[in-house]
Amino acid sequence: MIPTPPPPPPSAEALRATLQQSLAPHLLEVIDESAAHAGHAGANAHGYGSHFRVRIAAARFDGLSRVAAHRLVYDALRPFIDAGLHALAIEIRR
Repeated sequence: MIPTPPPPPPSAEALRATLQQSLAPHLLEVIDESAAHAGHAGANAHGYGSHFRVRIAAARFDGLSRVAAHRLVYDALRPFIDAGLHALAIEIRR
């Protein structure tokens, strides 16, 4: 049996599209910070797709604790985390 190659690392555009569809934010910034982590644990050979920062504001966060809002972001991005997204910094904006 031929092993299947691993999926390509996530991109800022893919994370942005998923968050836009899942949470309909009115503010969304997705920044790929992977290059700054080259050589660190969890970094990949591509130099992108392993470390991201998300700044997000959405009506879905109204009335939620910071932890609950973070959980919604993590849940939306679970497929990327499962595919190798190593670090995710989330900044919830109100």
